[in-house]
Amino acid sequence: MISGYPVRIAGTGRYIPEKVMTNFDFEKILDTSDEWIVTRTGIRKRHFAAEDEKCSDLAYKAGLAALEDAGIAASELDLIIVATDTPDTVCPCTASKVQGMLGAANAGTYDVLAGCTGSLTAMTTAIGGIASGIWKNVLVIGSEDFAGVLDWTDRSSCILFGDGAGAAVLSRSEEGKGHFIAAELKADGAKHALITIDKEEGREDPVLRMHGAEVFKFVNVHLPPFIKNFCEESGVEPSEIGFWVLHQANTRIIDSLFKRLGVPTERTLMNLENYGNTSAASLMVTLDEAMESGCIKSGEKVLFMAFGAGMTLGAMLYEA
Repeated sequence: MISGYPVRIAGTGRYIPEKVMTNFDFEKILDTSDEWIVTRTGIRKRHFAAEDEKCSDLAYKAGLAALEDAGIAASELDLIIVATDTPDTVCPCTASKVQGMLGAANAGTYDVLAGCTGSLTAMTTAIGGIASGIWKNVLVIGSEDFAGVLDWTDRSSCILFGDGAGAAVLSRSEEGKGHFIAAELKADGAKHALITIDKEEGREDPVLRMHGAEVFKFVNVHLPPFIKNFCEESGVEPSEIGFWVLHQANTRIIDSLFKRLGVPTERTLMNLENYGNTSAASLMVTLDEAMESGCIKSGEKVLFMAFGAGMTLGAMLYEA
């Protein structure tokens, strides 16, 4: 459970690149089909950054939108965290580039690398810092630029991912405003090799590899009990959660989770068909779309959930 100063979501934003690649585009370069992809994943299209766009560019635009939504100036930020698996460079961190682009002269910076759980991990650490009094305003951004790390001959992986960025400003809350209640992060590092982005012999740049069947099995075995246990320790039943903000990786995984928890799928927003798996950006893009469309109602409980490379799991409970 989270104690200390209450922490709320002050504003959200997103940026989706203009370039679109549909399943029909993949039919032209791979032995696959729209029907095959949709049936197994739920994805119909995904967006990719332009040649002159980098991870930091996507993050900057999402962060700018979140600041505008929150109604605060970049100079009021104490910290910027960028969650990404596809940074511009290993060093310096992408967050430092974003800080310079925003002109957030008073903010510290660092990146988080935790697979698709990255933005939830970043939000959890930001909440802890604000609750303890270290910071008042933290900008958390999930941003991915996957085009350069995909193997475009591997139909089991390249069809799954897309680019984009989402952001949220977390701030110290006031009486009657929203606040985070609980958070939990877990990992099974013994299975770290199930999803990797690493260099291979004969390739100049790192490439993404994923053992899809084993990842699917891991998530379906471990995610439902993890969420059930988190809800129990947080003092709520899954049926009491008004809205779910979920990492978008596969519609079958989400449908299975909700069925096992006894939760109607109407309590979440699914955008996987439009974006594919945007990894660390996924949760933040979904949050912004949910806020923009009015899916999250004042006073109701919201559960955030993500899973990803590592293998990592994360959950957070929020009262809007």
